[in-house]
Amino acid sequence: MNRQQFESRLRELLAVVKNDTANVGCVGCEKCASCTDCTFCVSGKNLRRCSYCTDCTECEDTSHSVRSARLSGCSHVVESEDCQRSNYLVRSHKCADCNYCFGSVGLSKKDFHILNEPYDRASYFALVEKLSRELGVKSA
Repeated sequence: MNRQQFESRLRELLAVVKNDTANVGCVGCEKCASCTDCTFCVSGKNLRRCSYCTDCTECEDTSHSVRSARLSGCSHVVESEDCQRSNYLVRSHKCADCNYCFGSVGLSKKDFHILNEPYDRASYFALVEKLSRELGVKSA
């Protein structure tokens, strides 16, 4: 085998993997592609060990999330990206170990924040209810 043969065969193998959208070990998933060990997800792509996620991409160990991407160990997340080990986030990005954040970016170990500002629990839920209605955000 020479360099040209190696490169040619490698391209062939990569093309097969790229075009393979089969799910492996999934149960009750619909319209998903390239997912592994997921349950009851809908329209997911490249999900790993996720459950009850809808329209999510490249997430792992995540549940009950909607229209989100690149989540890891999250649950009940809506329209968020690149978050880890967080719960009940809406339209948040790059948050880690956070709970109940709305429109927050780059937070770590924070709870009850809207646009990176802290709120007490009651004020948080009152404002999130109003913002969700006005922005048309549907919960996970």
